[in-house]
Amino acid sequence: MKHIWSPWRMKYIEKHEKEEGCVFCMAQAQEDSVANLIAFRGERAYVILNLYPYTSGHLMVVSIEHKPNLEELDSSTRAEMMELTSQCMTVLRKIYNPQAFNMGANIGEAAGAGILGHVHIHIVPRWAGDTNFMSTLGATRVLPEALEDTYRRVREGFLQD
Repeated sequence: MKHIWSPWRMKYIEKHEKEEGCVFCMAQAQEDSVANLIAFRGERAYVILNLYPYTSGHLMVVSIEHKPNLEELDSSTRAEMMELTSQCMTVLRKIYNPQAFNMGANIGEAAGAGILGHVHIHIVPRWAGDTNFMSTLGATRVLPEALEDTYRRVREGFLQD
């Protein structure tokens, strides 16, 4: 699937080579900003924007601990991840007024996990008719706002929540 990005996104893709190591562990080691896309941190998990979003507002809840699946996390971490997932939906409702959500985790390569080894939950806001001809026929995603604008709006949403 092709992606249409802002000029900022193209600069990011062009200047970044694939780095060794876990992208989630590297992101959480940085200060929160548009550079690492972490919008909110809890004690055991955090909220990060998807670098390659399906739609504007595509968020992920990631455990701080590097574990490949939910059952290897302690119950407090799992509980916080679910609470953050709920908070993501609340924030996204205020910002984008979606009609529905897709929420889930791809655990393991056979399940389609793009990042193996570090469990995370996807929260994707949805609207009636949001699968348009561009995605269906053109194999292209069109995002109505730049990723840095989405970051700013989601981060502010968590600060106000």
